[in-house]
Amino acid sequence: MLNFTKFERINPEKRDVLQRLKDYGEVYQIFGKHRAREQADRCMQCGDPYCHTGCPLHNFIPAWLKQTAEKNMDLAFALSNETSPFPEILGRICPQDKLCEGACSLNTGHGAISIGAIETHLNERAFENGLKPKFAPLTSGKKVAVVGSGPSGISAATFLLRRGIEVEMFEREDRAGGLLMYGIPGFKLDKTTVDRRINWLLEAGMKLHLNCEIGKDKSVESLEKEFDAIYLGIGAKEGRLPKIQGEDASNAYLAMQFLTGIQKRNLGKKNSDFIDVKNKRVVVIGGGDTAMDCVRSSVREGASTVKCLYRRDEANMPGSKKEVVNSKEEGVEFIFNVSPNKIIKEGDKAVGIELLETTLSQADESGRQRVKIIEGSEFVEEADVIIFALGFSPEAPKFLTQLNVELNSWGGIVTNNYQTSNKKVYAGGDCQRGAHLAVTAAVDGREAAKEIIKVIS
Repeated sequence: MLNFTKFERINPEKRDVLQRLKDYGEVYQIFGKHRAREQADRCMQCGDPYCHTGCPLHNFIPAWLKQTAEKNMDLAFALSNETSPFPEILGRICPQDKLCEGACSLNTGHGAISIGAIETHLNERAFENGLKPKFAPLTSGKKVAVVGSGPSGISAATFLLRRGIEVEMFEREDRAGGLLMYGIPGFKLDKTTVDRRINWLLEAGMKLHLNCEIGKDKSVESLEKEFDAIYLGIGAKEGRLPKIQGEDASNAYLAMQFLTGIQKRNLGKKNSDFIDVKNKRVVVIGGGDTAMDCVRSSVREGASTVKCLYRRDEANMPGSKKEVVNSKEEGVEFIFNVSPNKIIKEGDKAVGIELLETTLSQADESGRQRVKIIEGSEFVEEADVIIFALGFSPEAPKFLTQLNVELNSWGGIVTNNYQTSNKKVYAGGDCQRGAHLAVTAAVDGREAAKEIIKVIS
């Protein structure tokens, strides 16, 4: 260990731009064993590891880095999976630069440890060698319903099954995975990786009900009657609009409409929701990772031009820096410091968007600089397709009322240590905390599972 002066930080290699734009295959290549050991060997093994505290899951990062460097891959795998429900997925999609790697003690000098890439490597290599997650026999006599099969639901199911508790998962879509399946493009996360985790849960004894909507295909009464506890991991899929004139244009869409339509097409499903942007001028409004998913997908779909409009500057973009870099490499144009004022329409179709230039002033209570509109700075950006990637809100389905679950002012589920106003019902992830990261949803699922186990055991 401590070889950070001997070896520089190396990022995983990326597929050539011209090649990767032809498909939705993953962009980043997985480290080979030599590279992974070399990079893990850079870790200083800090007495107070900031990477551990910077990770929402508080993963045992220095421990499995050490075991990777020392070629003890079985132990590295066990340590990696102890705290995380799907480390090989989070290694691919987490914004490590803002979490574990951003907190790394080497980040400001020699370059942070390539934590995400090593995490992906050690798990994929373990899988190749026949290792799989371990689960307990289902002997507890207790049964929990998990509503929603996204990151939070998968996490809750994982930690419940590890304790021998029966799990039945209910998903209204035709495939399990939620955000991981339909919200994140394949160039960041191959869907076979998601299917593999779901299949391991099924092997462990989980029952999965697809195309099953609570309150419609499964009654709330039967749900409460049949299970010792219920976990709600229903996410937050309701896209936000900018609330400007003309946003109802027939060729203006929400990000999830666009991304889900592409993913269903890529999975070979016939669907009327597919949005064709080939040879069209696409404008995406927003600056987070979802916006980057939209612009990068648009390029792959053959759009003639793709532009990302963001109201702050590049330094203040909320998403992962590597996503912005990848977008630029793939031909996306960024227009910073602009705010949408109104959609220009001809009939029911948008033909452009009127923008106002912005400037940044002193920080607000959240620490982010305030956005100030520059009066008289209007200009028009022409567009054939407009995509809003402005965040998400909870949907608050009707069955929550039937369950007597209290909601807050913005539609989120009110909880006390993950328990809702209905003492039999727990909730976590975006439906409880608001739209956030897959890793924080995983934290909620894990911690909620622990609380459920305490109560029903």
